[in-house]
Amino acid sequence: MKLTDTFLRALKATGKVQKYSDGGGLYIYVSPAGGTLWRMGYRFEGKQKLLSFGGYPAVSLKEARKRRGAAKEQLAQGIDPAAHKQAVKAAAAIQAKEQAVTFEAVAREWFSKKTAVFTPGHQKKILSRLENQLFPYIGNIPFSSLDPQTILAAVRHAENRGVIETSHRLAQLAGQVTR
Repeated sequence: MKLTDTFLRALKATGKVQKYSDGGGLYIYVSPAGGTLWRMGYRFEGKQKLLSFGGYPAVSLKEARKRRGAAKEQLAQGIDPAAHKQAVKAAAAIQAKEQAVTFEAVAREWFSKKTAVFTPGHQKKILSRLENQLFPYIGNIPFSSLDPQTILAAVRHAENRGVIETSHRLAQLAGQVTR
């Protein structure tokens, strides 16, 4: 029997596990505590596997069926949907981590390690140069995608204002941070 939205809304926890099938391996799993999860059972390379699509009502019946169809297509192509899902999640986590490591984050970490070496007056100058003259231009750029031309463009802003010595110091400071 195909599931309906009306039936799903009426589901209640009974204190034991309940499973209601929709066909094609897709079913709704009702935990003893009342949680409702979309799952799909399938076989890949002779092994029984389980794929989870999320909870109901956050994932609707229509969306669960769509995800089941996508998983079936992957199986037809010889791809394990669970392994593919894990690989996509891992790649997204790596990308998010790379995006989180910005020039500003690296510069602040570098500065915190150098505070013991610098005098209080020099600390103030260095932090001021970073915050006022480099961070506005390259602070939010991911460190992995930072290149010399981008740093040079940030330094040129100071040079265009006519503060040549400061622009040299900014280039030197950016070089120290990137090393």
